[in-house]
Amino acid sequence: MPAFLKDVEILVCLLPLTPDTRGILNADLFAHLPHGASLINAARGGHLVEADLLAAMKSGQIEAATLDVFETEPLPEDHPFWSTERLTITPHNASDTGPRSAAWRIARQIAKFEAGEGLENVVDCERGY
Repeated sequence: MPAFLKDVEILVCLLPLTPDTRGILNADLFAHLPHGASLINAARGGHLVEADLLAAMKSGQIEAATLDVFETEPLPEDHPFWSTERLTITPHNASDTGPRSAAWRIARQIAKFEAGEGLENVVDCERGY
């Protein structure tokens, strides 16, 4: 992965949280990015080692970050992220499910189940997502 990361100016994390991806956004990974890279985490808070991001931002290794997810949610009022310059916090609402579209999806899943067809978006417990 270091060969890939050396040219990544903006790293966007959308990974599922599994034992293999927990803590993946850490000091070692940040060190392989170009100096002044940016980070966006819209996946899971458990991917990020928060202290490592703060240190990387302080050193300038990470120039800016946008975080939609946190290890502890809601983010505590006294968390250092709130006062970190060039760190944007979004309200963890990447999508809004409307009643009409939700009802249609639920009805379609029920129909598939009753027809003995495979369901959509089934979690594979062995893979973790």
